[in-house]
Amino acid sequence: MRDWPPNSGRYPSQTKEMGFSRIMMKRVLLLMLTIWRQRLKLYFNAGYIGALVGVLILAPSYDYIYAREHSTGSLSSLGFVFDQLKYMVTGRISHDNFLLLLFYAQIGGMLGMVSLFLYTLIQNRLKHIDFLQEELNKDIPSIVRQGEGPYLEFKSSLRWDLVESRVNRSLEAVTLKTITGFLNSAIGGTLLIGVADNGEILGVEHDYQSLKKQNQDGFERAIMTFVSEFLGADLCPFLHILFHDIDGKQVCRVIVTPSPRPVFLEQNNTPKFFVRTGGATRELNIQEALGYVAGRWPRNH
Repeated sequence: MRDWPPNSGRYPSQTKEMGFSRIMMKRVLLLMLTIWRQRLKLYFNAGYIGALVGVLILAPSYDYIYAREHSTGSLSSLGFVFDQLKYMVTGRISHDNFLLLLFYAQIGGMLGMVSLFLYTLIQNRLKHIDFLQEELNKDIPSIVRQGEGPYLEFKSSLRWDLVESRVNRSLEAVTLKTITGFLNSAIGGTLLIGVADNGEILGVEHDYQSLKKQNQDGFERAIMTFVSEFLGADLCPFLHILFHDIDGKQVCRVIVTPSPRPVFLEQNNTPKFFVRTGGATRELNIQEALGYVAGRWPRNH
């Protein structure tokens, strides 16, 4: 990730701030390592339970089916399984059957871990779909009328300074800060570009003219490029960009879903952590960031 905005000079205050930021990054990395340990522990438990299922259910079931096919008399399923379990508990089991139990334990363990992975994947995907569906059901006029808040932000433009009638790169940094705050949120949020703070529809046509590719595709590509370079390419799938024609003007709608990891925006060679508080995006200090990360990405997740 690159630093935003580029800056070659450093001042004493910046050096001190960078020292604090490095401490924060180190503590956050240690916290994330603990989270991954907890996840591995969760998968180990899933594998252990799966192994028990393999030994106590899959193996006796296979033995029962095999015995039933080769038995001339009647065979009670419950009695057979009970006898098999009794043999395992008392240790009266042949070497071949012991190897077979190990095989079913491995199969059950793998099934348990795969099941947990698929469950987590599907659960996160369903949450993602539900959030997008809820956002897409809202029309732009109703969104604008509700005004800015914790999950909604208006930006007059992406990079075009409407006051000075020129490209202003600092506006891009402000947009990135808002996106970072939404990514770090547990719910996400929506960014409307081309809408003034008072809800007036301004459009993004001036931004189009400042781009190499002066259309919706070029605008979307510019946003994704900013996110990829300054926040991380892995976060691009968590942004969904739509365009709406309101009163003959183009408005860009950026739907941001929650990030699976803490997101930092580097400014003046210093990584900074932003969150949404009320209707604004605020930078957290080291202590606040550590507490927020611990709550936002809990260890037992």
